[in-house]
Amino acid sequence: MTNLLGMTLEELHDVVAGLGMPSFTAKQIAQWMYGKQVSSIEGMTNISARNRALLSTQYGIGCQPPCDSQHSVDGTVKYLFPTEDGKMVESVFIPDGDRGTLCVSSQAGCRMGCRFCMTGRQGFGGNLSATDILNQIYSLPERNQLTNIVFMGQGEPLDNLDNVLKVTSILTSDYGYAWSPKRITVSTVGVRNGMQRFLDESECHLAVSLHSPFPNERVGMMPAERAFGLKDFLRLLTCYDWTHQRRLSFEYIVFGGLNDSDRHLKELVRLLSPMECRVNLIRFHDIPDTPFRGVGDERMTYIRDYLTRHGVMATIRASRGQDIFAACGLLHSKISHGETDKP
Repeated sequence: MTNLLGMTLEELHDVVAGLGMPSFTAKQIAQWMYGKQVSSIEGMTNISARNRALLSTQYGIGCQPPCDSQHSVDGTVKYLFPTEDGKMVESVFIPDGDRGTLCVSSQAGCRMGCRFCMTGRQGFGGNLSATDILNQIYSLPERNQLTNIVFMGQGEPLDNLDNVLKVTSILTSDYGYAWSPKRITVSTVGVRNGMQRFLDESECHLAVSLHSPFPNERVGMMPAERAFGLKDFLRLLTCYDWTHQRRLSFEYIVFGGLNDSDRHLKELVRLLSPMECRVNLIRFHDIPDTPFRGVGDERMTYIRDYLTRHGVMATIRASRGQDIFAACGLLHSKISHGETDKP
């Protein structure tokens, strides 16, 4: 059985043509899925009963509800979703006044190996399909409260670029969710080739995980620096226009005694002040068996004010869901002998 969820309108046209159905049926299917989010083909009531039965012989919607959830004292909810091939991934819903943000996963685990990240420690379990990624949105209990989506869950989105671009296309297309690209942010450690393609083919926001302005220090935290050096991808980023709707941001986890000195801040200013960007300062959330440590509020405020004073807009990201291991760098789930392992 092939899943329809995650198919583009062009692919849906191929489906109905292969079954001998009228071409307009493709648009009807898209409207039922992405507009009305039906859970079954039988619910597509303006398609004839004969064609619904025919479609059901080979296809299903492919939506799967979360199989577990954890609720934080701050209102954040972490969900565990099954994938098409039997893995598990986590996504996080973050309510904030009239905003609702969903942090989605693009891979089961991650192969980037960042030393401060629980997902990186999990290892790589495979790319998620467009169905798997979109299902985190489609089957979210709070889906009607969503205002923003960030690809900052498990995995490196630009390491699964085809499926991430496919999902963002569906989210922003008239036949799909018809969202503005300004509601979507895709994060990366700096996969240069994927970054260039993403910037050429998408209008969504980009967030780059930086964490140190010095390559020789960054590589100790992020082994991907060897393959995707910050000097290289920063040169690429200067080739694009960031003065209009698309936003460029840099994620910077602050580690005490490691990347929080004035020397680091001066180099950040030197590297980033020529660009129209912002820096999101993130508190480090302790994980077992790591030499990294966080800093206090006073130091976080000092770093924010220093950068802003020197022409680099900086904000301190509020930590959400730490008590349920839903904060930045804490997502970690896998299936082992039929059971879910959590941090």
